Amino acid sequence: MPLNVIAQQFSRSATNIQPLGNGFINDTYRVTTGTKPFVLQKINKHVFPNPEQIMTNLMALNRHIGRVNDKSIALKIPQLLPTGNGDNFFCDGQGDYWRALNYIENTESLETIADLAQAEQVGSALGQFHRLAYGLDATTLCDTLPGFHITPGYLRHYQEVKNRTPIAENSYCRDFIARLQHIVNDLETAKEQGFLSLKVIHGDPKLNNFLFDTTSGHIVSIVDLDTVKPGLIHYDIGDCLRSCSHNTMTDSFDLEICRRLLTSYLAQMGNLFSMNDYQFLYPAIRLIPFELGIRFYTDYLDGNRYFKVTEPDDNLRRANSQFLLCASVMAQEIEIKNLIMQLQLQSVN
Repeated sequence: MPLNVIAQQFSRSATNIQPLGNGFINDTYRVTTGTKPFVLQKINKHVFPNPEQIMTNLMALNRHIGRVNDKSIALKIPQLLPTGNGDNFFCDGQGDYWRALNYIENTESLETIADLAQAEQVGSALGQFHRLAYGLDATTLCDTLPGFHITPGYLRHYQEVKNRTPIAENSYCRDFIARLQHIVNDLETAKEQGFLSLKVIHGDPKLNNFLFDTTSGHIVSIVDLDTVKPGLIHYDIGDCLRSCSHNTMTDSFDLEICRRLLTSYLAQMGNLFSMNDYQFLYPAIRLIPFELGIRFYTDYLDGNRYFKVTEPDDNLRRANSQFLLCASVMAQEIEIKNLIMQLQLQSVN
């Protein structure tokens, strides 16, 4: 079905349609209309087998945020736009699900942190999102992506794929996974033992999912909410730091960006953090790049079925990059743990 026909399900005056962003999962477009533009997305049904659950979660989140009365939170969450029939999604003739959200104008997303002020903005915005969602009972949301961020499951999947793939393994990735596989249970075991509890998480708070106001430089929104679901907020924190503190030129972990981001995050969320929450921050920071490296490498071995690629070796390069980042985190373990201890002490005083 032509894109313009799909867009017109949400606005009869939809005209110019242009690709938006560079995400690996969904197809996203900016649609011009006779009034305000909007964002049109095709949900990747191979990744999200139950798209209706995504809409249910977003509606629940929108309703909850509408009841939050906290003027200190400036973060805006995109609103779902209905079709002409009043539905919150459109299913085309191929069985693909499309949804529309309001477009937040005069904003931009970034691929890399340019300065420490931007790192502070990201930390504050993620903290505001967690505060907004804090009172929403996580158990009332659907698990839109079962197994997402459950690292032991990714390790098992890798082991299954490597045993049946005809592709020769990359020695660096293979050996790195073998050496670090003992850390995959860190957060899940903490959850099972009651040290960490389920909350509403964003699920994918990488840098380019934050929208910066082009005039003020302040973050005004966080987007790509498909993975909003029950989970551990440590997955969000670890993934955000993985994205923002990653020096892509050297595949090293930038400790100063980590310091600024965590400080501003805890300025928003510190009073809601327990001793256990602090204790498992370092394991989360270490785990997430390792987890993503496993996912990229497994997809490479499995024929690039999950993440979008332009070249056959894209996922192998991505995996190498994440493993090098993880190694850099571990090389700075003492410094990162000292930073977390300092921030914990500051929250008490």
